[in-house]
Amino acid sequence: MEVEYPQTTAILHDLDVNAGNSADDENVDVEKPGDSDGEEAFKGGWSSAIYIMWSEIAERFAQYGISSNLMLYLTKELHESLVDAAETFYAYVGFSALLPLLGAFVADSYTGRYMAVVYSSLIYIVGVLTLTVSVGFVSEPYKKVSFFISLYIVVLAQAGFRPCIQALAADQFNEDNEKQKRAKNSFFNWWFFGIAAGASAAAVVVSYIQVAFNWWIGFLIVAISMILAFLLFIAGSKLYQVQIPKGSPWTAIVQVLVAAFRKRRITPIDGTEQEVFNTGPQEALSPTNQYKFLDKATIIDEIDKSSEVQNPWRLCTVTQTEEVKMLLRLLPVWLSTLMFFVVIVQPHAFFVQQAAAMDRKILAFTITPVAFIVSVGLFVIITVPLYDWGFVPLARKITNIPSGITVLQRIGTGLVISILDMVVAAMVEARRLQVARDHGLDDEPKAEVPMNVLWLLPQCIILGIADIFGIVGVQQFFYEQIPDGMKSIGSAVYLSALGVGSLLSHVLVSTVAGIFPHWLTNNLNASRLDNFYWLVSGLSIIWLGFFLIVSNSYVYKKPAGAAPH
Repeated sequence: MEVEYPQTTAILHDLDVNAGNSADDENVDVEKPGDSDGEEAFKGGWSSAIYIMWSEIAERFAQYGISSNLMLYLTKELHESLVDAAETFYAYVGFSALLPLLGAFVADSYTGRYMAVVYSSLIYIVGVLTLTVSVGFVSEPYKKVSFFISLYIVVLAQAGFRPCIQALAADQFNEDNEKQKRAKNSFFNWWFFGIAAGASAAAVVVSYIQVAFNWWIGFLIVAISMILAFLLFIAGSKLYQVQIPKGSPWTAIVQVLVAAFRKRRITPIDGTEQEVFNTGPQEALSPTNQYKFLDKATIIDEIDKSSEVQNPWRLCTVTQTEEVKMLLRLLPVWLSTLMFFVVIVQPHAFFVQQAAAMDRKILAFTITPVAFIVSVGLFVIITVPLYDWGFVPLARKITNIPSGITVLQRIGTGLVISILDMVVAAMVEARRLQVARDHGLDDEPKAEVPMNVLWLLPQCIILGIADIFGIVGVQQFFYEQIPDGMKSIGSAVYLSALGVGSLLSHVLVSTVAGIFPHWLTNNLNASRLDNFYWLVSGLSIIWLGFFLIVSNSYVYKKPAGAAPH
């Protein structure tokens, strides 16, 4: 159910009152964006989503302002070893990507997405302010402890902010309205555009200020950015369409599993349509033919007929059962995208190392390795308008699909392009190693190979294209295909894939270093990073085959009465 939140005056008090309203309250007026003919009554759509998007851009600026130079701060300022700093960094990235699953559960079950963003934003601000103080004004021996406490306050805040902000923005578009549905397809493209813009700006501006001027000034800019994100979010509150949480969605899921198990011995009567529990007009989903063993939870047996009150642990609705099926269908898709995210994290690991070992002079400027990798984000910024205004309309004319291609086709395209990226990266690295050998630099780990860093540009451009297809596709897929009461969890599932992909990358590097120690050494000029890239591309091809099998059998979410996808 959706309700309108009050004006921003006394916002926190009023919103807490509204958040406590029952989802079953029949006196609450519900208005979806695009339902009303009157323009003044219109809520939601881009008019409200734009506030949320600007808030996300500011938050991404803050987040990347912290992470872009984190390794450097840990080693240079906190004097951690390279191994310890790497472990700290991986832990930060991992918790940031996996904890949103918990935050999403709390939001969907209890607080609602709006209040989750409000609360987590306030915690976020506290975290970045204390981070600034710990960096600039706390001396040893407390500096390191205060820094890590502040850092994990930020991680805690991200657990609530990251899964809810995108889901709340997507909630502003009503899929029952064709114009709004088309706008929603564009929304995911422009959302990623905003993320790329905020992250790229932080990687250039904040990282430069931290190194060239002072660390605490850079973190202060991060804190100001997060305060701005909160103010932008609150500014649009009166326009938002907000869904009230209906309690834990996991209870209904467990009820289906229990009911299906209790009726496991029931078999359909041949030639007779089995009587099932269907609540009529409230049913939102049509039955599907997958995982039919769960359908037994909807069959009305003699015990159900004789009961005055239906036992939800014995009898479930068709929609309840279909929602459990949806979750089961999502798991193979999630697994099939993990290798894609292994590719996605490579710029933050080895692309930077390659750039550092090459000639970085472009015209009269010498750029930093991190600044060059920003080209991935910059290319995303350039390409999103081309995709949304060029590719989608053209593809729509051919396929008659509002988004041009299906979401799974978009993800599959991203997977194919990511494989191409690893192939190109392997070929470029092989060329770089050959140049190093030709100039006798293979035994000099700190030497810059006389090969311009622009040779890395093709793999950065290709990766940017893979991002536009793959990452945006995964975000949209899990938001749209998750049950309606679990939209925040849908956003968190994407983040968890990113987190697990990062961990898989770490495991892969450790395994390769153990089996083929000469592939990845401290001397990149004597390593065989190209072989590692070939390995990743080979594994990605295997994962692509798995994805094709999964996507070919996938049954899209189908509302009751809708035609098959």
